[in-house]
Amino acid sequence: MMLKLLIPVLFSVSIFADVDIDQNGYILYCPCMGRFGNQADHFLGSLAFAKALNRTLALPPWVEYRFGEPKSVQVPFSHYFQLEPLLKFHRVVTMEEFMENIAPKVWPPEKRTAFCYMARGQGTDCNAKEGNPFGPFWDTFNVDFVQSEFYGPLNYDVHHQDMARKWNNRYPPQKSPVLAFTGAPASFPVQIENKDLQKFLVWTPRIVNRAIDFIRNVLPIGSFVGIHLRNGVDWTRACEHLEHSPNLFSAPQCLGYRNEFGIASQDMCFPTPDAIAKQVKFAVKEYHAKSVFVSSDNDHLIPFLTKALKRMEVTVHKLANPEPHVDLAILGRANYFIGNCISSFTAFAKRERDANGLPSGFWGFPSNRKALTRIKNVYL
Repeated sequence: MMLKLLIPVLFSVSIFADVDIDQNGYILYCPCMGRFGNQADHFLGSLAFAKALNRTLALPPWVEYRFGEPKSVQVPFSHYFQLEPLLKFHRVVTMEEFMENIAPKVWPPEKRTAFCYMARGQGTDCNAKEGNPFGPFWDTFNVDFVQSEFYGPLNYDVHHQDMARKWNNRYPPQKSPVLAFTGAPASFPVQIENKDLQKFLVWTPRIVNRAIDFIRNVLPIGSFVGIHLRNGVDWTRACEHLEHSPNLFSAPQCLGYRNEFGIASQDMCFPTPDAIAKQVKFAVKEYHAKSVFVSSDNDHLIPFLTKALKRMEVTVHKLANPEPHVDLAILGRANYFIGNCISSFTAFAKRERDANGLPSGFWGFPSNRKALTRIKNVYL
């Protein structure tokens, strides 16, 4: 009887003994701002932050908001992206693996501290689980915090001001083996120094195969142009803020981080159907395209574009049941891509294409040939 009682205990101890613990510590965070595009920007910054501090990054699940669901849904990181390419850059582990096999040894329930810059919401602590998706995210892993730590005036820009050393001096891994942030330890939009990390984000075979299957079996043989349209009601409202926010959202991807290439315009943020058709026609002619693939958050403009491109004998397509991640994988394989400069969804596609040396453009940008020449002179 005693042997039977000891076997489970010995088995569990042996499992934990086989787990490699990173003595340099771990970084956890809730990707709690925005949808996929924003979370991807934050992920690249968080990956750079973890490498600079030389801590293992626990890959958080992607936070999704689904129609009819009262709370956010957490989708495992590995559902969309492979881990192996990331490991070529830095040490990572899935959040699920961390909580199951590592947390019991380095982050017991009585030592779980939430890190934030300053008090959040009501009260004098981080309130790390207040609101959606904060609460549902941590509840997915049965995490409750016993105290808060304000890390100000430190920041996440590890490319300047010797910031990584300052973090490690203030929070050595021996004292703080786990830094668990209420939000991503990164800026939005993605810092220019971190954009190239996109090459380590590689789609899973499931996503890639669906994209390739669509291209091979739905699109006609030949080159194709991929476009991204933002035209939902929420986007219309966002574009109204351009006058007071010239570098809104992901605008730096085409305007520069200091607006060195101009300021955002309504033509860039919410182009008219006629302007879209004109730019698509030019791209189709330039790349001898046989078809156009459309990704959109609302209206794909399929009938309008089909009519506009009829004389060119070019067909217009979208996924029968659109899935954003498959859309992105298809856009990443287009011969040419036109996206929305303000959108972080477009930014993801643009970075992936840049990593693979593929050409891209934006709606309404540049506004004239003179501006185009100036931009080329800067980048070439």
